[in-house]
Formats: sequence, structure tokens, C-alpha cells
Amino acid sequence: MTQSPSLDRPLLGMVMMMTYCAIAPIIDVFAKLAAEEHAVGQITAARFLVQGAILLPVALGMRLTLVRNRRDAGLIFLRGLFTLAATFTFVWAVSIMPLANALAITFVEPFIILLLGWALFGEEVGPRRILASLVGFLGVLIVVRPGLLAFGTAALLPLASGFFFACYMLVTRALRSYHPVALQSSTAIATLVVALPLLMIFDGSGGMFDPSLPQGKYWIWLLGVGVAATVSHQGLTLALNMAPSATIAPLAYLELAFSTLAGLLIFHDFPSPIVWLGIAVIVAAGLYLIHRERINHQKPNVPGDPTAS
Repeated sequence: MTQSPSLDRPLLGMVMMMTYCAIAPIIDVFAKLAAEEHAVGQITAARFLVQGAILLPVALGMRLTLVRNRRDAGLIFLRGLFTLAATFTFVWAVSIMPLANALAITFVEPFIILLLGWALFGEEVGPRRILASLVGFLGVLIVVRPGLLAFGTAALLPLASGFFFACYMLVTRALRSYHPVALQSSTAIATLVVALPLLMIFDGSGGMFDPSLPQGKYWIWLLGVGVAATVSHQGLTLALNMAPSATIAPLAYLELAFSTLAGLLIFHDFPSPIVWLGIAVIVAAGLYLIHRERINHQKPNVPGDPTAS
């Protein structure tokens, strides 16, 4: 069982959240660099392989329980499938799109969670939050439109990633009693059970799951994807343990700023005015949702990078 969160260090929690937002775009940078030579499936598998290699020994050293029963095993496997799909579609997206554009579209995730919670679980959702979700989708469409013109239907990949990540978050709700390190470790194992056989089956096919031996700097890019993902999401976990989610949730949108900066400095990408308009609409709708959650004394879902584990 996890210990009760210590929500008595809000300033440090905010620092941890900002640390997450600063490091998370590095995952996408490494993935985009690695995609120059390696298949999207290999990059996705590398992300979870490194995560498991880092966290599994820690979990075992802490004597944490990875799986308690068959029901939880099924949920963890389902969680792994969703995060694997979210990561795969997002890595595919950033391999062909600017970082900020792709990330902005994935911020549809909190709106999808809200609507799925209402449609599937009968969660109470007021008309104001439904309207905010619709406005958020409008912002996503504004960002997607120039992407469709430039990249075709591939611009819909971040939307798929946001959907899969929303499903991942909903499954995670049922596994909250697990220690974060244990849950991340078991999820990494679950994803690798699926990803590694796919790489072996499609080896030599020339497709998106065809692995190749990294050369030179590409070892760094592949390792960097996993290390950055592991470190950044530990920062997110610490943030949620140190401060109320209502306090740190608005800071999640700083990730867009850091992602834009990374795209500009490394890939010389900068969003067009119409994309900035869409981003502004998404952020405004998301912040309004967080505001309504605070009013209703509920914990809002924290928007975040789909490579989470």
C-alpha cells in the first residue's frame, strides 16, 4: 500500500511540477532525434526497457508488491497497452511534426477523461464543464487544421495519443493503492511483454517495428528517451505527493512553453499564429476546467506527456 500523501510542502511541490514540465519535452526531443534512424516501435520499446531497468531494481530493493491479484494484473496489463499505444502514436507524431504542435493536440486528454467519465461511469458533469470541453476540442481542431494541410492524416496521431492516454489515466484510477515505483515497474514489464515480441516478429520487415542496432550517438538518443521519461515522471509523482493537485495542475501547461523552446532551439520549429490561437483556446479551456474542479472540491486530472509510464 502507498503511504498517505504529505500535502504540506506546496512550494516544493510546485518546483517538482515545473521540473517535470522542463524535463518532459526532452523525451520528445530524444525521440525525434532517434526517429531519424530507428523505427517508432523500437524507440517506444526502448523507453519502457530503460524505465524497467531503472525502476525494477529499486522496487525490488524496497520490497514493493508489483501485483496483488489477477484483477490487478489484468488492469496493469490494460494500463500497459494504453500507455504503449499513447507513446507509440506520440513518438510517431513527433517524428514528422513540430514538438509544440503535437503536444498541444495531446492536451485534449483532460477533456476526453471528463467526457468518458460522464459517458461510461455516470460521473456528474455540469453544463459549464461540458461547454469547456467542447471549447477545448475546438482549440484542438484549430491546431490540427494546419497540420492536416502540411502532414495529412498523420496530424491526427497526437489526437489518438491523447485518447489512449486518457484511457490510461482512467485505468490508473483503479490502481491508486500501489506505490508509484511499483506501478511504473509493473507497467513497464506489461508493455515489454507486448512490444518485444512485435520487434522480433517484424525484424527485417522494414516497417515501424523493424529494429536496428544503434550506432554512435543513437545509443544516447534511445537511452535518453527512457531516462528522461523515468526522471520526469518521478518529479510528477513527487509533486502530487507534496501539494494538492489543484495547486499544481495549472503548471502542467508550462510543458507547452518548454516544448516550444526545445523545438525552436533544436529543430528550428516555431508555431504559426493560427497554432498559437489554438493553443490559447486549449489552455484557457483547460484552466477553466481546473477552476471548476477546485470549486467542486475535487482533484482535477493533471494534463501531461503521453510517454508516461
